[in-house]
Amino acid sequence: MPARFHAATLTLNPALDLTVRAEALRLGEVNRASELQVSAGGKGVNVASFLAQSGFRVAATGLLGQENADEFERHFARLGIEDRFVRIAGAARTSIKLVDAAAQTTTDINLPGPRPAPEALEALLEGIASLAGECGYFALSGSLPPGVDARVYARIISGLKKAGCRALLDTSGEALRQGVKAGPWALKPNLRELEELAGRHLEDEADALEAGRGLLGRGIEHVIVSMGERGAWFIRQGRAVLARPPRVGEIRSTVAAGDALAAGVVAAGLRGLGLEETARMATAWAAGKLAYHSARLPGEAELAALAQQVELTEVY
Repeated sequence: MPARFHAATLTLNPALDLTVRAEALRLGEVNRASELQVSAGGKGVNVASFLAQSGFRVAATGLLGQENADEFERHFARLGIEDRFVRIAGAARTSIKLVDAAAQTTTDINLPGPRPAPEALEALLEGIASLAGECGYFALSGSLPPGVDARVYARIISGLKKAGCRALLDTSGEALRQGVKAGPWALKPNLRELEELAGRHLEDEADALEAGRGLLGRGIEHVIVSMGERGAWFIRQGRAVLARPPRVGEIRSTVAAGDALAAGVVAAGLRGLGLEETARMATAWAAGKLAYHSARLPGEAELAALAQQVELTEVY
């Protein structure tokens, strides 16, 4: 019997994204904004959105403040995402994105989320255990809410592995360090997060490759090191590919590009793609997202064209 969902995502600390666009942002001065967009966000919510737009059956879970849950509910209904979030007291945090159109940069201001009650977290963990039997892949993404133990991702990953579900982990800080110990199927650190894991400064791409390779094993089959406009390493045992993204037109926002990369890795796994094809697909998804403020992707034809423009360098 086929799984009910292709994949599921976990967002412990979702956010209501307020994206403000200015033609030239000047700190300390009065700025006139040209556009305001409000959207349901959080890294796991974004991953679910990208996968759903590409035709995959997706469930999204996590802890969601009930005071402003309606924006998330509309978003899930619009994309056909199964809503498995546990509602908690309070409101989901607000994440402010200040987009400087001239410099093509985005400044993030992230507020803390509500503190979940212990019984809400236990209800979530029970829901995740149930959901693990309904899908083959699970993306665990983002920061932890106040008061949640940094070992929570490790606990979840161990349960998912026992259920035969492949877990991708994309977080930072102590939650990342603890999560690595549980051996998820895939890790997606950025360069700064990889430096934290390695305990040293990484001078160049060769250093990043070495540090990424050092994470393989103990159940970790894939390490994807995102390096922004420099591209990303896609690392497996014995092989690695450096994928450099194609040039794109106007960059409207870099927010969620890393989430598009993670979603592309999951999509490639669902399609049974090899290392090179995975690198092309995931990099194309990240590049395609740059044309939008929110977690959106261009059509399949444009994504396929972007994938062919990705520059690959393979290392053994």
